[in-house]
Amino acid sequence: MAFLELDHLEKSFGAVHVVKDFTLAVEKGEFVSFLGPSGCGKTTVLRMVAGFETPTSGAIRIDGKNVTGIRPNRRNIGMVFQAYALFPNLTVAQNVGFGLRVAGQGKSGIDKRVEEMLELIGLPQLGNRYPFQLSGGQQQRVALARALAVRPSVLLLDEPLSALDAKIRVSLREEIRAIQRELGITTIFVTHDQEEALSMSDRIVVMHQGVADQVGTPFEIYNRPATRFVAQFVGTLNLVDASVLDAASGAVKVGEVPVALNRSVPAGGSGRVSLALRPETVALGRQDGRGIVLSGHIAEVHFLGSVIRVRVAVGEHVVSLDTFNRPDAPPPAVGSPVEISVSERDLLVLAA
Repeated sequence: MAFLELDHLEKSFGAVHVVKDFTLAVEKGEFVSFLGPSGCGKTTVLRMVAGFETPTSGAIRIDGKNVTGIRPNRRNIGMVFQAYALFPNLTVAQNVGFGLRVAGQGKSGIDKRVEEMLELIGLPQLGNRYPFQLSGGQQQRVALARALAVRPSVLLLDEPLSALDAKIRVSLREEIRAIQRELGITTIFVTHDQEEALSMSDRIVVMHQGVADQVGTPFEIYNRPATRFVAQFVGTLNLVDASVLDAASGAVKVGEVPVALNRSVPAGGSGRVSLALRPETVALGRQDGRGIVLSGHIAEVHFLGSVIRVRVAVGEHVVSLDTFNRPDAPPPAVGSPVEISVSERDLLVLAA
């Protein structure tokens, strides 16, 4: 039995069906991210777990106990919000200890726990400051410490990094993951940032229009997307249309170039499929092991530091590829004729 079970959850607001037949089993100590665009239902699921929304149907169980009808303050859940939600009139220490005071713990126990939490988040000297005296990253650390102080069974994080600048976000997400691993707390993390989800999660739930399109490890989600939406939403993806010559053997044609996929492809009525490939699987020029070669010309070059993203026009398509920066070998100039090569095993076949 999983530690957190979401069993066929549904949520409607009037005639709007926001979450549809959502089922998920989360193991104790697992870090699971809900990833998807705005309006896909991920925050609604999180709020149902927290008890802020009541499911239209379905059940929520924590450690075998059905908590679906239990009030939020009796679920033993810690919540970290996007907007920090710190009390401006309380010090850092008072904010961290707030839940413990509400629970009726004694002063000595609260002081000891607050000290532990401030040490955990790396702010042991800032207990007497007020929220307005802290940076955004420090305020979010305090919000995390407050959620963890009550020793929750489940930690819920609702886009906690979205208000921070890029450098602080990277640093803080590493700290959050390290703290979560140290405490072994079961965690649900909501984000629309695929890099956060891929770098932090044990598993990712990709949501689309209220449905869990795919549940898997970051490796599986990125490399083996189960649906067209997942393939396009997670990471950068090239889509190239192809005509099916023989569905059983995987013979297709890209423009005038025949391509042997050596595996069956969907035999839809249109006679066409989309070939999807990641930029890092495409090479400039011919390379051993990459038997599919297409000709085109350089359309754009974007210097991104250690990586250079090159966009190559191939017929009516533009294919992006990534190559490492080499100071002694600048990329071809825009307009230059080039060949690109890819291995058939790196091509994902999506129904058109």
